[in-house]
Amino acid sequence: MPLIESEPDIVANTYANALFELARDAGGEIEAESVLAQLEGVLEIARKDAQFNEFLASLALPTEKRAASLKTMLTGNVSSLVLNFLLVLNDKGRLSNLPAIVRALDVIVQEHFGRVEVDVYTPATISAEALEALKSQLRNRLNKEVIVHPYTDSSMIGGIRLRIGDQLIDSSVATRLRRMGDQLKEQGLSSLRTNINKAIEGHIDD
Repeated sequence: MPLIESEPDIVANTYANALFELARDAGGEIEAESVLAQLEGVLEIARKDAQFNEFLASLALPTEKRAASLKTMLTGNVSSLVLNFLLVLNDKGRLSNLPAIVRALDVIVQEHFGRVEVDVYTPATISAEALEALKSQLRNRLNKEVIVHPYTDSSMIGGIRLRIGDQLIDSSVATRLRRMGDQLKEQGLSSLRTNINKAIEGHIDD
């Protein structure tokens, strides 16, 4: 079973808030950003290495054995705070939720610094000028420093899709067409029901 790539839930937010407070107590804002960067680094390795991904998420691996391996692999490569946090997640059976926890921590850190990260999805590579214009619009709208991450999505026909924290703003053509199709389908069913009702009423009247 791989790591669960999901949006933050109550559990993820609880762990993320606790870690943020521990990091701030240990070294202030710099430590909080460092902890986030280290955990993102661990996740990046897991996303590229299927074996490491499975090692983190597997329910079949004994907790004690995984803890020993984590210490061997990560001691000296991450801070003691990050290592201890991962060991706690391991003890609680929550390592598979690491992506959601890191995402929640990222939101907390960015909000604390008055920043917001925005994922921008377009069907083709967006130009630097268009990206800067979008960044300026978002900055004015949100009153925060905006960090944009552009991505291409070939399944999109046109338009743009934004993810701001846990909020998704979708104005892609594919989504609009799908909504139109759903509306037409619903209108068609409504029309069919009306015609059937009229036919039944006419039959009864006859």
